[in-house]
Amino acid sequence: MAFLLFAVVAAVTPGPSNVMLTAAGAHAGVLKGLPCLFGVTTGMGLMMFLVPFGLGSLVLQHPLVLKTLNWGGAAFLLWLSWRIATSSSRIDATPDSKPVGYLGAAVFQWVNPKSWLVSASAAGTFLGAGAGSPVLQAASLGGLFFLAALPSCYLWLAFGAGLQRVLRTPGRLRTFNVVMAALLVLSIALIVH
Repeated sequence: MAFLLFAVVAAVTPGPSNVMLTAAGAHAGVLKGLPCLFGVTTGMGLMMFLVPFGLGSLVLQHPLVLKTLNWGGAAFLLWLSWRIATSSSRIDATPDSKPVGYLGAAVFQWVNPKSWLVSASAAGTFLGAGAGSPVLQAASLGGLFFLAALPSCYLWLAFGAGLQRVLRTPGRLRTFNVVMAALLVLSIALIVH
């Protein structure tokens, strides 16, 4: 129960992935935003499974790998920010308003600093030497995180979709796009320091 509460709080709090989900919902609606949602949650669940096996310490022990992930994440966030800021001023679902898809959202978790922090914190807090097989413990963390994150992150996707009614005018949509892009750019400060 403690881990599920941790996972819900970690998944529902603001961060780059939830900004991406909000933008996906606002531009494409819930249905077309589902691949982004499943990408975020499965990417994070996979990370939550692999980090306890030492992947997190391997990355942290090699400064070049860590810097590469940091700069890769920053580059991706800048690209995503540009894509959101310059997206169409039309709110209806058009081919050029496709949100980030499943693979892009899943891969993004690996360069998202919040994802690394959450995974490392979970591994350090909720794994125990006497609690059974490390594989089963890691699988439990990954599976439970996915189950907790799915409805938590869905709220951001639905919130974005709900904004479609408010964003009917090109000016409002443009303002929303710029605000979402600016929030992503601000999150780069967490990555590159």
